[in-house]
Amino acid sequence: AGYICSFNGPQSLFVDTIRSCRALSLAHALDHELQGEQDERISLLGRLVAHARATAKYNIWYGEGRDHYDVRGRTAHESVFNTSNGVYRCPSTQQGYSPFSTWTRGLAWAMLGFAEQLEFLDTRSEDELAPFGGRVDIEGFMRRAAQATCDFYIEHTPTDGVPYWDTGAPGLAHMGDWRGRASDPFNEFEPIDSSAGAIAAQGLIRFGRWLGRRGEGGAERYERAGLVATASLLDEPYLSADAAHQGLLLHSVYHRPNGWDHVPTGQAISCGESCMWGDYHLRELGVYVRRIARGEPDYRFDGPAGTGAAR
Repeated sequence: AGYICSFNGPQSLFVDTIRSCRALSLAHALDHELQGEQDERISLLGRLVAHARATAKYNIWYGEGRDHYDVRGRTAHESVFNTSNGVYRCPSTQQGYSPFSTWTRGLAWAMLGFAEQLEFLDTRSEDELAPFGGRVDIEGFMRRAAQATCDFYIEHTPTDGVPYWDTGAPGLAHMGDWRGRASDPFNEFEPIDSSAGAIAAQGLIRFGRWLGRRGEGGAERYERAGLVATASLLDEPYLSADAAHQGLLLHSVYHRPNGWDHVPTGQAISCGESCMWGDYHLRELGVYVRRIARGEPDYRFDGPAGTGAAR
């Protein structure tokens, strides 16, 4: 089923690892190889497709009656499998509110990870993809996952494109129409996670531009949504304006359930701090949109389309 982690118990598949698949993509493009027992050659592209396929199947819902909480586009942080026979058991989470709500940073990584892999597929030949299902099959499940998650994000995020940390967080019930107005990092009930916004913004723009290159309708909706989120994050109260603060992007969440995020004096929830996920992805987002604005080739982990080289 792809890369599955085991922690002395049931094996788990994490949605956030979909973006790590670019390591497999780049290694394949550079003709690296993996060898198993007795020097058996293992295709890194095959591993990539297997992992992405499993993530799309088990960590993303499509509104097809999978369970009582099957809402199209929402994600599970973790999928748990039986260690004896590999059979899927249930969704789970460590950093979200519950297995049946959507932790927005995990959602954002799915959006961006699948959008990037769709770009990468465009650089691969039919012969390369044929052993693993072929272009139509692979592109089909990746596009389905990217579009469902991007749609869910747009529908379940405040109007400025910056999300709360989990779309099922219980305090949101006290906040009225929180999706119909701009985000509020200083509210009394639930934290914003700006790091999820930075990751999702890039995912929305990439997916929109991928659709646009095909001349497909609806592409502009995704790109515009990503740019709205970008503009919000590059301004106060999200962009740090305090020279004494060591972070770049404020109001991110590291681990809400474990209580690892700082709650300032006088505030009811965590706010005002940065985390590595937010600062890194805001910088990457900034490089990406600047290159678009200048008419330069898109910033990609594998370099300009067709080169097969990182840049």
